[in-house]
Amino acid sequence: MTKQDFISQLAEREDVDKKQAAAWVDAFLKALSEALAAGEKIQFVGFGSFEARDRAEKKVRNPQTGEELISPATQVPVFKAGKALKDAVAKK
Repeated sequence: MTKQDFISQLAEREDVDKKQAAAWVDAFLKALSEALAAGEKIQFVGFGSFEARDRAEKKVRNPQTGEELISPATQVPVFKAGKALKDAVAKK
């Protein structure tokens, strides 16, 4: 499902036009991104949690040349699914 497919489904489900649904999705994604960039953890009980974690510097190898490089330390976004989401997705 693409972002546009999701927006269409949301608009249909909530009986609003696609422009309003797109504004909701964009606002949600922007708020989520800004909170993660600020180092905050976002939790939706039953659904899951989002947070930014530090990834340590590490040695990597260029597969074409075999040259060793250093991958710098960085922060990465992480999502951990909650129990209700895991149960909803699990095949029974």
